[in-house]
Amino acid sequence: MKVIFHKKGAIMPDIKLIALDLDGTLFNCNGEITQKTINELNRAAQKGVHTVISTGRPFNGLPFEQIKDTQIDYALTTNGAAVYRIKDKACLYENTMDLEMLTPVLDFVLSREIHIDLYIDGEGITPIRCRENLDRLDVPESLRRYMRATRTPVEDLIGYVKDCGKKIQKVNLNFYPQPDGTLAYRDETIKFLKSLSAIEVVCGGFNNFEISKAGVTKATGLKALTEYLGTTLEATMAVGDSENDFSMINAAGLGVAMGNASDDIKAIANYITTSNEEDGVGEAIKKFIP
Repeated sequence: MKVIFHKKGAIMPDIKLIALDLDGTLFNCNGEITQKTINELNRAAQKGVHTVISTGRPFNGLPFEQIKDTQIDYALTTNGAAVYRIKDKACLYENTMDLEMLTPVLDFVLSREIHIDLYIDGEGITPIRCRENLDRLDVPESLRRYMRATRTPVEDLIGYVKDCGKKIQKVNLNFYPQPDGTLAYRDETIKFLKSLSAIEVVCGGFNNFEISKAGVTKATGLKALTEYLGTTLEATMAVGDSENDFSMINAAGLGVAMGNASDDIKAIANYITTSNEEDGVGEAIKKFIP
């Protein structure tokens, strides 16, 4: 394994902020944060290093119980569309989509058998029919439990958005497997989504599509947080495993790919740590924050 300590040379940056993806990164395959990793997070905090969870999930999908004994202060949610201070749910930054912008997407998805979630003001909203078909999705049971616990089912998704009067942080699409092993409507959907210039589309894992406003990424949300904290992207270590982590790993002074990361993430990382089943986050913190 070739280890490059810094993208612009051989000097490792002085890390002031750690940005951590959740699924496939901070979480192991059972949706847990191990004690070893928690110990390393707390050791980094004692050295004055801030930690931000950087996830495609909404605010209410954060693992509050698991992080209660850590000093994780911030959450970059919905792939960078909203950044929060955890202790009081103060939204420090938001870059959302209105219903008019998303009408073509919603018309397309709701006319097909596709699982859809909307993230609005830190909450997850889903059609009742999607909630009823949750067991059909080919995702880990830990993720299915999380989805059940954090989605409010509604009869009329578009009507709900109109009535609540709030803008949308992110749209999440999952696809039902077919008997031949393919995913219903997935290829057709990505072709359609790529024709729309107003949105950003990435995969966050398990063959899903995550839709944000064009230009909104984990990197833009991370930059907003560094400005709030008075630090820089150069002094940030970003750790992730999948396509929606690409932007922040590429933008950070120190980009770390998990051992279980996709090949394109490993290709741009400065360092490849162990997998999420082997305390990869804890190992990276131990290595780069001595």
